[in-house]
Amino acid sequence: MSDIRVINDPERCRDIWKRTIPEETVWDMWEFRACFAEHFRRPLCFITAEDGDGVIEVLPLSWIEESQCYSYFPGETWQGKTWLEQNRIPSRNGILSDMLEFCPGPYYLRYLQLSSECVSPAPCVVDEVGYLFSPADYDYDMENYFQQFSRKSAKNIKRETALLQAGAHYRHDEISDFEHLVELNVNNFGEHSYFYDARFLESFRTLIHYLNEKGWLRITTIIINGDIAAVDIGCVYRGDYTLLGGGTNRDYRGVAKLINLHHMERGCRERFNQIDFLCGDFSWKQKFHLTSRPLYLLSNCTFGDDASEDLEVRGAGHVE
Repeated sequence: MSDIRVINDPERCRDIWKRTIPEETVWDMWEFRACFAEHFRRPLCFITAEDGDGVIEVLPLSWIEESQCYSYFPGETWQGKTWLEQNRIPSRNGILSDMLEFCPGPYYLRYLQLSSECVSPAPCVVDEVGYLFSPADYDYDMENYFQQFSRKSAKNIKRETALLQAGAHYRHDEISDFEHLVELNVNNFGEHSYFYDARFLESFRTLIHYLNEKGWLRITTIIINGDIAAVDIGCVYRGDYTLLGGGTNRDYRGVAKLINLHHMERGCRERFNQIDFLCGDFSWKQKFHLTSRPLYLLSNCTFGDDASEDLEVRGAGHVE
């Protein structure tokens, strides 16, 4: 029988996370999430399960005042919902139900990883679908990848991107280009851009400096005719390349395809395990035959219309 407790002290929560959450992906890193926690400053509510040897499971939550519910740590909301993906939930011996009973208020937990061992108090429904590109599936060869398309579709994509490619110059890992990314994203989406929120903007600014210090940061900039045509920010951790956000100049139609293919070509060249283009209802992700990966939602509350689907604004990728 496990002993269930609620921990609110930030230092104890950090210690519990570091000892309990395996660092398999960049989303598992306390330091990665702390970049957002620093600027959103949500009260912590870590629900732990302990046995004689100490903490064996943790359900890390944050209180969202404006939504009056608990979400997954660190509670970095955009349009009323959290943004960070690949959130782990306890899976040992059906203990999740017992832990959620200790939650002191309503909960809305999204982008959850769901293991076969997980037993939840209510059905976990699909929240959103993430999209991956696995270079090994094509023997690290983009020509093999293009065989997934009809001959006509492959020819059209190559022709459209070749016209831009002829005048394109690539710049990599120039941190100051983050400011161009923000400008492009806000110009395209206005108040619906997550960079429109000062807390999100500063969280990302903190994050890119952390990733740069660790040597994981990847910034890709395309310059055409002297103009910044596209900027993407991502990171490489343990062989996984994760695209975290981007912006494009709509004066250069087709540049979205160009930069996305550039990432895929890089993945083949550098033999990454996978490229994670994140969730988000971008039509190009299905058209480009990316592999889908569902993430799940577990909740005992509902949101109003003001927190509805984020559609094509969040995540990685671009809208033409």
